[in-house]
Amino acid sequence: GTWVYVFSGSQFSKIKYSWLLFLGSHDSFSYWVDERSPVGPDQATAIKRLARISLVKKIMKKWSVTQNLTFKEQLEGGIRYFDLRVSSKPGEIGQDIYFIHGLFGIKVWDGLKEINTFLEQHPKEVIFLDFNHFYAMDDSHHYFLISRIRSAFGSKLCSVECVEYVTLQYMWKKKHQVLIFYHYPLYQEYSFLWPGNKMPAPWANTTNVHKLLQFLETTLEERSRYGTFHVSQAILTPRVKTIAWHLIRGLKNTLVHRNLPMILNWVKTQKPGVMGVNIITSDFVELVDFAATVIALNDLLLEEDESAA
Repeated sequence: GTWVYVFSGSQFSKIKYSWLLFLGSHDSFSYWVDERSPVGPDQATAIKRLARISLVKKIMKKWSVTQNLTFKEQLEGGIRYFDLRVSSKPGEIGQDIYFIHGLFGIKVWDGLKEINTFLEQHPKEVIFLDFNHFYAMDDSHHYFLISRIRSAFGSKLCSVECVEYVTLQYMWKKKHQVLIFYHYPLYQEYSFLWPGNKMPAPWANTTNVHKLLQFLETTLEERSRYGTFHVSQAILTPRVKTIAWHLIRGLKNTLVHRNLPMILNWVKTQKPGVMGVNIITSDFVELVDFAATVIALNDLLLEEDESAA
């Protein structure tokens, strides 16, 4: 699960992070959602009304959960990029923030502590946390969340820097382990919050695997040559029609199982590097051996270096 044995003591440590290939999970914290809580503010009013029926919430759970593994299990399986959507719980006293995907998940603070425990045990591992969707949050909620992030990670947080400078060697030298991307204007007030535009993640929004792969190809071709990281979202998004037709089966059994082999085959044909894939996210990352594939693709960078030398 840890990547250090692959990267440590090799030329990997000098390669730019925007050139290396990392594995990420989509809606990373959706492995547990609370059927008893109200439907989240990320859902349309019609869904909120329907969700008063308990069966509807059970069905929502089948389509809200996009990962089976906890943080610790994802980290041990090689996941290094986390896609995070968060919300306050309307009507709740206090400013606690929760992970959300249709239904409320665990408190963000609990997730951050779990990640920090892993980082304490693996001081050379580095992760990306991408806070990209916020619901029912005003500035006071953001200040509360940002203070929690700082409390959880402290000096492990990497200050905003030119993307080109970030290598493992750079991170190890400064004893940094966490890059936080924050898609809200308050990032400007904190040196450790990277702007969201440094982590673009174009979304195909399709149930068709062929359209998805074409979209991934096109967005890679458009990738900025310098200045950002890049997420290739290898995910299929269910339409209301898809959910209605497969009410009980859920996301994993309807879209994911059938199409993951084709998505993995696409991944195997990719190359990391200046115009190549950088971060690949997927649903149910444990269903195929993404991690081994990604490690093998990073080896291509070293082969290129050696042949150039």
